[in-house]
Amino acid sequence: MTKREFVVRISSETGLTQVAVKEVIQKTFDYIIEALAKGDTIELRDFGVFQVKKRKARMGRNPNKPQEAIPIPAKTVADFKPGKKMKEMVEKELPPGAFDESPAPADDSDSDF
Repeated sequence: MTKREFVVRISSETGLTQVAVKEVIQKTFDYIIEALAKGDTIELRDFGVFQVKKRKARMGRNPNKPQEAIPIPAKTVADFKPGKKMKEMVEKELPPGAFDESPAPADDSDSDF
């Protein structure tokens, strides 16, 4: 589901204009990014927790030359842990093996959002 699809659905269900909905959604994303950039944790009950994690430096392998070790530097990454309600709903809605085949490529046609 794309941001545009969110905007259209919320707009139709609430009666708010698509422009207003888009602004609220974008501000929400901006504030989440801003908080993560400061190292804060964002907890949205039943939805999940966004947090910053540090990955240690490690040695990797060049897939073209497996005998060659490549140092991978330490880095900071954004992490998401789904909440209890999300986990339960996803487990209930998705049948076992739902992701056994490759998913269809994402449609990036929401460039105006």
